[in-house]
Amino acid sequence: MRTIFQQAKGKGAAVMDAGLFLKDRQLITARVYGDEEPIPLHRHNYIEMMYVIHGNVVHRIDGEELSMHEGDLLMMNQYVEHEVELRKPSDLVLFLVVRPEFFDIPFQMLQEPSEIRNFMVNFLRKNNPSPQYLLFQKRGQTDIRNLMDNLILTTYRDDGNDSIISQYTMGLIFLHILGHSGNLIQNSSQNHKDVIVKETLKYIDTQYKNASLSQVAEEFHQSLSGLSKIIKQGTGCTFQELLMRKRFQKATKYLVETDLQVEEVAVSVGYENVSYFYRQFKKRYGMTPRQYRVVHSQGFGNRKNETFY
Repeated sequence: MRTIFQQAKGKGAAVMDAGLFLKDRQLITARVYGDEEPIPLHRHNYIEMMYVIHGNVVHRIDGEELSMHEGDLLMMNQYVEHEVELRKPSDLVLFLVVRPEFFDIPFQMLQEPSEIRNFMVNFLRKNNPSPQYLLFQKRGQTDIRNLMDNLILTTYRDDGNDSIISQYTMGLIFLHILGHSGNLIQNSSQNHKDVIVKETLKYIDTQYKNASLSQVAEEFHQSLSGLSKIIKQGTGCTFQELLMRKRFQKATKYLVETDLQVEEVAVSVGYENVSYFYRQFKKRYGMTPRQYRVVHSQGFGNRKNETFY
């Protein structure tokens, strides 16, 4: 791998040429990467796909870390500049080097508009010279593994009609991915941040009683500090500020709309320490929970859809 990058030297990021990997008329080939030095900053004049066979791998795209775990699949267009680093010697990754015309058949198999079809339109027409990627995160899905195994087998065998088989197999992989489109992150590192912020807010909205930053960090393979930064940049608030806002929003509704005791309200929104709940409530609203209930319960019928902060 290091020799190949020496061949691709130039100003700035090394540019990897398809001819370093693909024979004449060959549309796709595979290379296994493991137990090696980090791959330095580079881009390519082909489509690169990366599939994590075992372990973890980290991409650095536009200065941001993009973590991948076993079963994750990443597709990058010709304009993405990135670095690659494995976490452990046992980590194993498959690189697919693909010419754009390989995707003619998969493109025809995707009849409906989708993130993947739009992605292919951009690099097939070569009318959008901006870095774009698609990342499919496995998250418990197993139905793609067998198709990837078949694709790897036919790619390495490269015999007769195997190229056509590989193209149809890739189309089937894309169709399966679209069946789990919620696990698909697209376009750019900034878009990836937007997805994380959106999912974090959704998580807080539904799991406010037991929500934790570490749970979100584990879900998106982010460090606690990195995730905190993304949330702060995207919302202007810390995770704890967002969580507290949601908890007290629910607490005020319980106080006005139910007959729950204040202690029960505190526990219902995630505060086992009732004294802490009292202090924070008074700090936020300038009155105790009981006073809030008395003041706001009057005329509740005209106010029950109001949001309290």
